[in-house]
Amino acid sequence: MKQLQDILLCDLDAFYASVEQRDNPSLKGKPVLVGGRPEDRGVVSTCSYEARRYGIHSAMPMKRALSLCPDAIIIHQDMDKYVSVSKQVGAIFSQHTPCIEPVSIDEAYLGLPSGTGLSTANIIQAEVSRQLSLPLSIGVSKNKLLAKIACELAKPNRVLAIWPEDVTSRLWPLPVKVLPGVGPATREILNRQGIKTVKDLAAVTEDALDRLLGKTGRTLHQYARGIDHRSIEKRQELKSISEETTFSEDITEHQYMLSILQQLSAGVGYRLRGEKLTAATITLKLRFEDFRTISRSKTLPATTDSDTVIYENARELFNKHCQQPPWRLAGVQVSNLEKGEQLSLFSFDSNAQRNRHLLETGDQLRKKYGNKVLFKGSLLTVKEKDL
Repeated sequence: MKQLQDILLCDLDAFYASVEQRDNPSLKGKPVLVGGRPEDRGVVSTCSYEARRYGIHSAMPMKRALSLCPDAIIIHQDMDKYVSVSKQVGAIFSQHTPCIEPVSIDEAYLGLPSGTGLSTANIIQAEVSRQLSLPLSIGVSKNKLLAKIACELAKPNRVLAIWPEDVTSRLWPLPVKVLPGVGPATREILNRQGIKTVKDLAAVTEDALDRLLGKTGRTLHQYARGIDHRSIEKRQELKSISEETTFSEDITEHQYMLSILQQLSAGVGYRLRGEKLTAATITLKLRFEDFRTISRSKTLPATTDSDTVIYENARELFNKHCQQPPWRLAGVQVSNLEKGEQLSLFSFDSNAQRNRHLLETGDQLRKKYGNKVLFKGSLLTVKEKDL
């Protein structure tokens, strides 16, 4: 079905690092890495644009990041603060449209009346800058695909529109890697066939791409023509909460993947508690070097909003289904959501009560002192069970 509305993809640039630089002016203009400790095999969650000039990217081992930029400043992530800021940004979005689909803590699609997208995007960007002092990139189009590509091209801190009639002039000259789903492995397969630009891809028949890439090929056949029929799922229609990351370079070490899963689980847990939701089903998503993607789920006997429980189950699924490295993408999703306080079949168990009390106390400490106060404890848990 043809999209009649304008669609915006709003993405907060280097979100965690930008928040830290905003709150600590001495960090402005400096390479900032948000993530785990290098001595504990931590990974980079987000890095500032100053750090990216050294080749650093998210999901990179912190030790390697420091080898590329020894003067980089490491900040331990404070999810409570980031969730709070994300809600403030969401409140600005809500002033302009009720049609919002959150993608992650720092990214959301917005639906607007046809013909109003570009002007509203400029207003939203200015308001986020004025009220929250944060950089925001926005892509504008008639579908999600073109809005996403426009947003990537707009970075950092700009607004850019790519309309369907611009596909041949704006999209076709670009390398195939701009299309969602074209990672290093797929790009190599396409390049071996002489397919290097989106225009090259658009010239290939759907049957040929199907033989070459399977289902992914059929999707890319549509994307190369700027076609995307996905609609916006409004917040109240969401059936799940997820966090995922695609690695700029494939990950080969098991322990680094567990560190990444812990971070993703923490993000999901914070979002659950922030929405006063609990979840019964945990899903792990993995993508391998050859672009095969699997999802494996586990349904719990009771709903949870604990990032620790989410991580333990995601880790169990990973250990069971990780197959052979390298891995290109990892994601953690929770579903079967319920509104209200967490219920437990083991609510009368003293250990369960103690763990719940620790979780609530931890949240209070984070809100008062920041996430750093509990960082070491969480890493000790991982080291005991995983190393």
